[in-house]
Amino acid sequence: MEYENIMTHNNQPLLSVRNLKTYFFQDEGTVKAVDGATFDVYPGKTLGIVGESGCGKSVTAQSILRIVDAPGKIVEGSIILTRADGRQVDVTKLHPDSQEMRDIRGAEIGLVFQEPMTSFSPVHTIGEQLIEAILLHNNISKQEARRRGIEMLRAVGIPKPERRIDEYAFELSGGLRQRAMIAVALSCNPRLLIADEPTTALDVTTQAQILDLLRDLQRARGMAIMLITHNLGVIAEMADDVVVMYLGRVVEEGPVDDIFHAPKHPYTRALLSSIPSIESTPRVRLPTISGSIPHPYNRPSGCPFHPRCPQFIKDVCDKAEPTLRAVNERQKVSCFLYQKEIGD
Repeated sequence: MEYENIMTHNNQPLLSVRNLKTYFFQDEGTVKAVDGATFDVYPGKTLGIVGESGCGKSVTAQSILRIVDAPGKIVEGSIILTRADGRQVDVTKLHPDSQEMRDIRGAEIGLVFQEPMTSFSPVHTIGEQLIEAILLHNNISKQEARRRGIEMLRAVGIPKPERRIDEYAFELSGGLRQRAMIAVALSCNPRLLIADEPTTALDVTTQAQILDLLRDLQRARGMAIMLITHNLGVIAEMADDVVVMYLGRVVEEGPVDDIFHAPKHPYTRALLSSIPSIESTPRVRLPTISGSIPHPYNRPSGCPFHPRCPQFIKDVCDKAEPTLRAVNERQKVSCFLYQKEIGD
């Protein structure tokens, strides 16, 4: 099976992001939305990217697909994609409107947008948008594309797909819209699916159904998933590896069990401690992270988390920027608590 073949050779990253920097140049100043992100996505595995709103998670996904809106621009770094034929290509070197980049979008990398209601066209049916995606990457007739579209809607659990395919996005419930968005993203059988907050604004029952759907489709197709969310419960259920981002930077990465049971970075610990537990004392306030994410035009010097960090080291954390380094065989952390000195 193709799936078994993919899993056998998963020691080589499908997608390798190195020192990615995506800035927005505006009259008021420069917004460093992504400021040196580094991580790998492996075939058949799920990489979870977590962090508070405004940490650069969605812009990272947009950078990978080269759909960052102006005045945003990738200013540094590389995004190495291993294509289906074995060739490695640096996506940052491709023009966003080039034929190769268009071939990659949809066919190699699919994207589930954060809000399907605004992502779908309100004046075109679900079927028209789904069929357009299929025809873009396949040399088949419109009738065959419609048949495949119906089968795709059925595969993601939409009832009566023969009728739903001719409906508009506003005629569907939130859960059905999210399933239709997944159908469009998977219509050309991509090897990597980027799911940007796929359970946003859904009730918990529908959330569970969407996550089960993604897991089943991953198991059947052997595809990699890059799951972007601020919901650590979703990460615990879905992810194999986790990347924790803060203010555009990766502050910790490692296997999901290590991140949850032995977090190293103070920000990761703070995120985990804010999750309610069934063992928590009743009527006691949950721990919170003091302060808020700094304004993008007023980034702090040194470690970006130091103004909110309970383990802040004076004249160290506020003077220099820590680098992402291995603290054991499985985890990497960007924190001076694990570096002997500033220059180390």
